[in-house]
Amino acid sequence: MKTTIQELDEKTMITLIGSFDTAAAIEVDQTLKPVTEAISKDVVFECKELEYIASSGLRILLDVLKKAKAKGKTVTLRNVNDDIKNVFKITGFINLFEFE
Repeated sequence: MKTTIQELDEKTMITLIGSFDTAAAIEVDQTLKPVTEAISKDVVFECKELEYIASSGLRILLDVLKKAKAKGKTVTLRNVNDDIKNVFKITGFINLFEFE
Protein backbone atom coordinates (compact mmCIF):
# COMPACT_ATOMS: atom_id res chain seq x y z
CA MET A 1 0.00 0.00 0.00
CA LYS A 2 1.24 3.46 -0.87
CA THR A 3 0.03 6.61 0.88
CA THR A 4 1.00 10.12 -0.14
CA ILE A 5 0.06 13.41 1.49
CA GLN A 6 -0.06 16.77 -0.29
CA GLU A 7 -0.80 20.02 1.48
CA LEU A 8 -2.74 22.16 -0.98
CA ASP A 9 -3.92 25.72 -0.36
CA GLU A 10 -7.31 24.80 1.06
CA LYS A 11 -7.15 21.02 1.49
CA THR A 12 -4.98 18.15 2.59
CA MET A 13 -4.97 15.56 -0.23
CA ILE A 14 -4.22 11.98 0.82
CA THR A 15 -3.80 9.47 -1.99
CA LEU A 16 -4.37 5.80 -1.19
CA ILE A 17 -2.98 3.23 -3.65
CA GLY A 18 -3.31 -0.55 -3.30
CA SER A 19 -4.95 -2.68 -0.62
CA PHE A 20 -5.84 -1.00 2.67
CA ASP A 21 -5.75 -4.27 4.59
CA THR A 22 -4.85 -4.98 8.21
CA ALA A 23 -1.11 -5.16 7.52
CA ALA A 24 -1.14 -1.84 5.63
CA ALA A 25 -3.31 -0.15 8.27
CA ILE A 26 -0.45 0.05 10.78
CA GLU A 27 1.78 1.81 8.26
CA VAL A 28 -0.98 4.11 7.03
CA ASP A 29 -1.88 5.04 10.60
CA GLN A 30 1.73 6.10 11.25
CA THR A 31 1.89 8.02 7.96
CA LEU A 32 -1.32 9.90 8.75
CA LYS A 33 -0.44 10.67 12.38
CA PRO A 34 1.01 14.16 11.61
CA VAL A 35 -2.13 15.01 9.63
CA THR A 36 -4.59 13.74 12.22
CA GLU A 37 -2.81 15.41 15.13
CA ALA A 38 -3.00 18.85 13.55
CA ILE A 39 -5.95 18.99 11.14
CA SER A 40 -6.22 22.54 9.90
CA LYS A 41 -7.80 21.99 6.47
CA ASP A 42 -10.52 19.88 4.89
CA VAL A 43 -9.23 16.39 4.05
CA VAL A 44 -9.68 14.67 0.69
CA PHE A 45 -8.83 11.00 0.23
CA GLU A 46 -8.08 10.22 -3.42
CA CYS A 47 -9.17 6.60 -3.85
CA LYS A 48 -8.89 6.11 -7.62
CA GLU A 49 -6.22 3.41 -7.19
CA LEU A 50 -7.52 1.97 -3.90
CA GLU A 51 -8.31 -1.68 -4.60
CA TYR A 52 -9.52 -2.99 -1.24
CA ILE A 53 -10.35 -1.77 2.26
CA ALA A 54 -10.55 -3.89 5.42
CA SER A 55 -12.29 -2.98 8.66
CA SER A 56 -8.98 -1.69 10.03
CA GLY A 57 -8.83 0.74 7.12
CA LEU A 58 -12.38 1.87 7.80
CA ARG A 59 -11.45 2.47 11.43
CA ILE A 60 -8.57 4.74 10.40
CA LEU A 61 -10.79 6.73 8.02
CA LEU A 62 -13.40 7.07 10.78
CA ASP A 63 -10.72 8.32 13.17
CA VAL A 64 -9.66 10.99 10.66
CA LEU A 65 -13.32 11.96 10.20
CA LYS A 66 -13.90 12.35 13.95
CA LYS A 67 -10.82 14.51 14.38
CA ALA A 68 -11.68 16.64 11.35
CA LYS A 69 -15.28 17.21 12.48
CA ALA A 70 -14.04 18.23 15.93
CA LYS A 71 -12.15 21.05 14.20
CA GLY A 72 -15.02 21.99 11.88
CA LYS A 73 -13.43 20.36 8.82
CA THR A 74 -14.77 17.86 6.31
CA VAL A 75 -13.49 14.56 4.94
CA THR A 76 -14.26 13.68 1.34
CA LEU A 77 -13.61 10.38 -0.43
CA ARG A 78 -12.94 10.92 -4.13
CA ASN A 79 -13.10 8.38 -7.00
CA VAL A 80 -14.14 5.40 -4.85
CA ASN A 81 -14.79 2.30 -6.96
CA ASP A 82 -18.11 0.46 -6.71
CA ASP A 83 -16.74 -2.49 -4.69
CA ILE A 84 -15.31 -0.24 -1.99
CA LYS A 85 -18.37 1.99 -2.00
CA ASN A 86 -20.41 -1.17 -1.40
CA VAL A 87 -18.30 -1.86 1.74
CA PHE A 88 -19.24 1.62 2.97
CA LYS A 89 -22.91 0.87 2.28
CA ILE A 90 -22.86 -2.49 4.07
CA THR A 91 -21.15 -1.04 7.14
CA GLY A 92 -23.35 2.05 7.26
CA PHE A 93 -20.35 4.35 6.76
CA ILE A 94 -21.83 5.63 3.49
CA ASN A 95 -23.82 8.23 5.42
CA LEU A 96 -20.82 9.46 7.43
CA PHE A 97 -18.55 10.51 4.58
CA GLU A 98 -18.88 12.83 1.62
CA PHE A 99 -18.20 11.22 -1.77
CA GLU A 100 -17.10 12.82 -5.05
